Amino acid sequence: MEFALSEEQAELASTVRSLLDRHADSRAVRAAAESGAGYDEALWRLLCEQIGAAALAVPERYDGAGFSLFESLLVLEELGRSLAPSPLLSTLVAGEAVLAGTDELARARLLPRVAAGEVVALAPTADGVTADAGAGTLTGTLTRVLDGDRAAILLVPADTGDGTALFEVDPAAVERRWTVSMDQTIRLATLVLDHTPATLVAADASPALERAALVGAVGVAALQCGCAGRALDMTVAHTRERVQFGRPIGSFQALKHRMADMLVEVETSRSASWAASYAVATGAANATELAHVAKAWCGDALTHVAGETVQLHGGIAITWEHDAQLVLKRAHALGQLFGPARAHREAIEIWPPQI
Repeated sequence: MEFALSEEQAELASTVRSLLDRHADSRAVRAAAESGAGYDEALWRLLCEQIGAAALAVPERYDGAGFSLFESLLVLEELGRSLAPSPLLSTLVAGEAVLAGTDELARARLLPRVAAGEVVALAPTADGVTADAGAGTLTGTLTRVLDGDRAAILLVPADTGDGTALFEVDPAAVERRWTVSMDQTIRLATLVLDHTPATLVAADASPALERAALVGAVGVAALQCGCAGRALDMTVAHTRERVQFGRPIGSFQALKHRMADMLVEVETSRSASWAASYAVATGAANATELAHVAKAWCGDALTHVAGETVQLHGGIAITWEHDAQLVLKRAHALGQLFGPARAHREAIEIWPPQI
């Protein structure tokens, strides 16, 4: 069995990397994170128009490119490597939820907008939000909604009394507040709904939320894999240039061993990420288990690689000017997004789920 990218997939990853190298250098990443949108809107348009990033996993009948989730996750891996803030993860998660958990009318209405590059946010839980079926309104507060403050399409699950349903709400009718976090490249928001008019998208939100959680886990794993690769490349380059005792520090055996360990973690992370991405994209029987494995393994690996990156760069790594601090912050943030590694390991330990 050959476990590798096809020629087309490799070309896709190479094209995205080339575009990000030109438009998402260190200065551009910082400027995008500090902007009002929280990401580079021009870069997002390039990704959508030249690469079709938002449309890759959308079927052609909904104006998408008709590829698979796997190709979208390859783009996410390259975004993780560049550290560029982007709404692709939230849009991908919401798009897959719509595909999995809504009827044909809702898909036909929402997915062309997803494919066109409109930012979509899906609240991961209905905790605290109730629906008034008679009035067609939602009331409650949701926290830590990925890209919730900048989305053009907002999808919100709510308790109807008979279960959990999925609704679309007008972003203009929702009080949206950016939640300041340590990693400025990942945007979280608080949504306050007060008798907010809502359109029913799915009477049963369970399929959509289950798919969202699964895609979110493998999406974050892809970002973690790319970020770890970036950290390793930065560290190797630094140790080739930094000289002590008349020699590049990368020639010291102790540091070679540490970087070799980092390489092992990067490569095994990529294997875990690709395996889970392919399984989730194809609906394999073990997709859920592999997603748990990837999220746990890639999270732990990035945490260690980011720590080693700071250690091997020395004091410069904790300065604002150096990108090592961005890697460290990204590692901590991604470690919590869509569940910490501990939670995913626990899910594997009780596999298969007990009924």
